Amino acid sequence: FADLTTSLLLSPRTMTLGSFRRGLLMLSVALGLTRGKGRYGEVWRGSWHGESVAVKIFSSRDEQSWFRETEIYNTVLLRHDNILGFIASDMTSRNSSTQLWLITHYHEHGSLYDFLQRQTLEPQLALRLAVSAACGLAHLHVEIFGTQGKPAIAHRDLKSRNVLVKSNLQCCIADLGLAVMHSQSSDYLDIGNNPRVGTKRYMAPEVLDEQIRTDCFESYKWTDIWAFGLVLWEIARRTIINGESPCRFRVCVCVCVCVCPYPVLPTRNAAERVLSGLAQMMRECWYPNPSARLTALRIKKTLQKLSHNPEKPKVIH
Repeated sequence: FADLTTSLLLSPRTMTLGSFRRGLLMLSVALGLTRGKGRYGEVWRGSWHGESVAVKIFSSRDEQSWFRETEIYNTVLLRHDNILGFIASDMTSRNSSTQLWLITHYHEHGSLYDFLQRQTLEPQLALRLAVSAACGLAHLHVEIFGTQGKPAIAHRDLKSRNVLVKSNLQCCIADLGLAVMHSQSSDYLDIGNNPRVGTKRYMAPEVLDEQIRTDCFESYKWTDIWAFGLVLWEIARRTIINGESPCRFRVCVCVCVCVCPYPVLPTRNAAERVLSGLAQMMRECWYPNPSARLTALRIKKTLQKLSHNPEKPKVIH
């Protein structure tokens, strides 16, 4: 590891964005290998106080994404087993350039997208991944009332690359740089100031057609549900039933054209309880009328019922 000393903005769960800016601490972070690259920058594996961490390094031109993600992660009561754990963020200088760091928990399995590229799944593992991702989305979408409440949050860029797989084979949702927040008490919709847009192949039809009501928070939650249906489809495509290998995993691009509004579901799904349940849920996530789509809470509860079998999940290589 190459040692780097950087001033980090630590974020205890009760701190606000303004207060943790005044709590600067000098910490030593050692960067190891790069784990991924995207339009925002790079993700590195690092070491902090002997623990593995993920260091997301934004380019200076993507400061709005870094600031927004930091702001969202500092939301009171956001912490949840199925939301990526936030540690700290900061600006730092490296190789004579300014970098924007976001330090989070590290998960060896990487993104759900990468996990599904490497593995096929038994039905119980498919459900474990789906249920845990739904739990994370439901927690984002719900508003918690009270003195130490939490606003409702819509992700706006939900996809398998923005969902990580933990060591216990549960998912956690990451990349909140495009998220929007809403509070019923003040009726305030906080969209942020980030010009970046989501990923086209996961966009709901009303977003592609520019018919979405941008002044209505529910509209953003409905687009998350459409995208979640596609994540479920990706999981289902890698699930083995009765020894039958699934079709080669691929992210469907047909949602970007008018001919086919959503992926075609394999006929084999109807013959298996888990996949038939997932298939029905996908259809209800893809209703053309956004308000008719399932809620994240309903998805969570339905998947939990579907996964009543306590059999330990296994990975099939």
